[in-house]
Amino acid sequence: MVSLAIRRRNKLFKDNIVNLRKIHDMTQEDLAEKVGVTRQAIAKWESGETVPDLDKCRILAEIFGVSLDDLANFEPEDNLGVDVPPKGKHLFGLVTVGDKGQIVIPAKARKLFDINPGDSLVVLGDEGQGLAIIKSEHFLNLANMIKKVTQKKS
Repeated sequence: MVSLAIRRRNKLFKDNIVNLRKIHDMTQEDLAEKVGVTRQAIAKWESGETVPDLDKCRILAEIFGVSLDDLANFEPEDNLGVDVPPKGKHLFGLVTVGDKGQIVIPAKARKLFDINPGDSLVVLGDEGQGLAIIKSEHFLNLANMIKKVTQKKS
């Protein structure tokens, strides 16, 4: 008997394939050609009848520009209903700004970007695109690289 966890994972996987194929404006035939399988194989994956082997999953992830983990496990409900993000892009959720402008960086973001208590962060702003936060040492390394490149050109 297939466990509830396996059925849930298969549902996530098949839903992610369908959503990504539609986002990329591809038909089952288009995707089948890129992966090197038949349209029927794609239909079986999308219905949850079968699951592709690891090599085909890797190809699917490359085609859609997502991580293998997100292809198999991404849950839109946990990410404000947003579809699978491009590889390396993340949506960590909503934060609330406190009375003094403070925010709490979500734990998953702190872990992924190795942000710890006492770390210095640089807040960058673009009036058209919003804010960005970067660890100060990364910002300083980037600034030094830019400085070296511009000095070489002079």
